[in-house]
Amino acid sequence: MNYELLKATVYLLVGVAILLIGMRMMSSGFKKSIGKKIRDFFKRTQDKAVLNMGIGTVVTAAIQSSDATNAMVVGFINTGAMTIYQGLCIMLGAYIGTTVTGVIASFSSLSISIYFLLFTVIGVIMMFFNKEIIKNIGEILAGLGLLFFGLAIMKDSFKNADITNFTKMLFSSINFGPLLFLVGLVVTAIMDSSSAVTSIVIAMVGSGAIELSSGLFIVLGATLGTVVTTLLVAIGGHVNGKRAAWIAFSLRALTSVVMVIILTLFRTPITNVMTAFASRTSGELAVAIFTVIYNIVFMPLLLPLLKPAINLFSKLIKEKETASAMDGVIKYIDNKMLAFPHVATGQVEKELLHMYTLALENYERSIQMILTKDFEAESKLLAVEEQIDYLNERITAFLIELSSRVQPSEERKAGSYFHVVNDIERIADHAINISVIARELADKDLAFSELAKAEINSLNAVVMEMFTLTRTIFETRDAKLLKTLHELEEKADAYKTLFFNNHYDRIKNKSCVFELSPFYSTFLGDLERVSDHLNNIGFSIVNPTGVDQFIKA
Repeated sequence: MNYELLKATVYLLVGVAILLIGMRMMSSGFKKSIGKKIRDFFKRTQDKAVLNMGIGTVVTAAIQSSDATNAMVVGFINTGAMTIYQGLCIMLGAYIGTTVTGVIASFSSLSISIYFLLFTVIGVIMMFFNKEIIKNIGEILAGLGLLFFGLAIMKDSFKNADITNFTKMLFSSINFGPLLFLVGLVVTAIMDSSSAVTSIVIAMVGSGAIELSSGLFIVLGATLGTVVTTLLVAIGGHVNGKRAAWIAFSLRALTSVVMVIILTLFRTPITNVMTAFASRTSGELAVAIFTVIYNIVFMPLLLPLLKPAINLFSKLIKEKETASAMDGVIKYIDNKMLAFPHVATGQVEKELLHMYTLALENYERSIQMILTKDFEAESKLLAVEEQIDYLNERITAFLIELSSRVQPSEERKAGSYFHVVNDIERIADHAINISVIARELADKDLAFSELAKAEINSLNAVVMEMFTLTRTIFETRDAKLLKTLHELEEKADAYKTLFFNNHYDRIKNKSCVFELSPFYSTFLGDLERVSDHLNNIGFSIVNPTGVDQFIKA
């Protein structure tokens, strides 16, 4: 191998590497910049197919990755936050949105494309700014510049006659449409990016390394290869996520095969049309426009097939007969959402509120056991406690992964969730403690007096009011309500002291027995600690550790 050939080969590989880095930087910058908007977009999902397809198109066009969009959609489907139908509509839109990268790459054929490289310089300078939005835009611009730089280096490498001749010889030897399609499929599955493969093909067509018609078959294969990633993502997930992934793959394969047949049968006229278009513009743009037309035409045609496909795959891919006791406990979070930290943060909030609701329900069950000696709900309470412990483990693990990915502006919020999940788990533990007290009282044939029960109801009313207010504060982030929460917590503290003193007065007056003292004392302590944890959760919106700002040092 002569030196020039070696140099050109190195340039080609470096160009591909720079292209991939640029695409990743663009995607990362877009995710950081519009993460909150993406969360808002996904909140609008309904059973309206066209709307959901539009959401998938817009989101993917913004973040430059159908794989990331589809992975997140599978995550939503796994948790039940999105139906299979809604998710598939978004996936079809994602396949349209991902063609934007190819169109951008085709601009490298423009005479002014050399100036696009300056985006790298501008972007890097902006990345040194302190303001988050400027840094994010800088990352997008730097990535865009690197994308064009990578394409330029790749094109330059093809100026070497040996590489160009070798490439032409290689693709002429496999100049069979279906085989070229398989090449595109396999390479895309390996590279995990149809946008990258399409961009590389665009560079090769533009430099004359491969024929336009060959490039069309390869990018068709790339459109199917990208769905392989979705299949891999669905492995190990909920059955609905697997169904969605296989439906997406099957329908994508159907359209790809149809298009391969059309392109094989009418290769000459289609190539002539695209070549005529290329002669007026460029071969690069012709490849990009082909992928756009293919996806815009075929993806909407698949919409009527979605519901029959869902019915079919629901029969083919069945639920496990032996379900785990914890199946369905996790409702909102899935590791596949971590690619979108803003979205993942919102899902953690929902999961925490779900856990909070379970803790509240167990608290109410335990109070009823104390007041009525009715233990019918005891088994349910213990089962829910196991679910809460499981949620605690899963949410904490998810937060550990999320904390390294969130933007600086959301670091405090994500950090506070570690304390919130612990506070909720402690509330649930106190509910168990109360149920144990109730069981011991029943076993010893002891009961609180009517006066004691009235006090319990008074303190419980304060705690229940705190449960409602704390949830409102956590959901709305309304710091103006914190003073009221603080006052309720102080009231709970005062009630605990007052009622315990009242208990001893009753013992002196012979209206209560001494044997109840440890039970009543522990019970009042549990309720007071529940109020403390509720206070911590409320104050977590202004302080990651939930410290009460109204407590004077």
